[in-house]
Amino acid sequence: MKTNTDFHPNNKHKSGYDLDVLCYAYPDLKLFVFENKYQTQTIDFANPKAVKALNTALLVTHYNIEFWEFPDTNLCPPIPGRVDYIHHLADLLKQSNIDKNTHVLDIGTGASCIYPILGNAEYNWNFVGTDIDERSLHNAQKIISKNKLDHSIKLRHQINSSNILKGVLKESDTFAAAICNPPFYKSETEAIEATTRKLKGLNKKVIDVVRNFSGTHNELWYKGGEKAFIHNYLYESSLFKDQCIWYTTLVSKKDLVRGIQVSLKKMGATEVKVINMGQGNKISRIVAWTFIT
Repeated sequence: MKTNTDFHPNNKHKSGYDLDVLCYAYPDLKLFVFENKYQTQTIDFANPKAVKALNTALLVTHYNIEFWEFPDTNLCPPIPGRVDYIHHLADLLKQSNIDKNTHVLDIGTGASCIYPILGNAEYNWNFVGTDIDERSLHNAQKIISKNKLDHSIKLRHQINSSNILKGVLKESDTFAAAICNPPFYKSETEAIEATTRKLKGLNKKVIDVVRNFSGTHNELWYKGGEKAFIHNYLYESSLFKDQCIWYTTLVSKKDLVRGIQVSLKKMGATEVKVINMGQGNKISRIVAWTFIT
């Protein structure tokens, strides 16, 4: 499959996928591979089960993950994009001379536990993952235990869904970085509309968009959307200035960046960085900030 030169140089998937290699490592993927009209092997990217099989194969082949199962109702994270965040964060920590014995906080780790298992596989980082959904945490713990990662990845339940850091950060905690992939949508309606557009872009007939719509409400929408979630996160980070060197978040909407920068300046951030990530047709960015002088 085609090369993506926009990925981070260390991303193992920048040259595309070798489906023969992936099917050998994870035979279940074979069920979804077919030859398209260009006589190229591919999968149906509108089929959630096919996408999940592909990403599972990538984890088995490249990251030594033997078990990665979670309910089909949960969001299936695309491995190439998720690991790009990890590589850009590694660059940031290296520039700050923080690349030894790294502890990272993953906000909203989800049922797939994707950032901790990738960060541990690529850089041997230790993680604390948080989530408001107990069922997601239970599933994430199963992934951790079955891959023998209990010593490297710990989980905490965020009891209050209005909080992000409050209630899960302890006074004794010190993290090199926090990572976050916030909910992008304001409501279920907005999320379904986005999925409908995506399916049309894949030339699929939209008969029942909900059937093709993986992701729970905790993962996909938040009252006030991405902007509200991120600004709550910014505020709470200012309450724990010394417990995390770099706070970071993905920001999908470019027009939010200026407001984030202004807010952080008012809160006393000593440095703010915007790290652009290009992932095919989708452009995203990481905003990173610190209160450390």
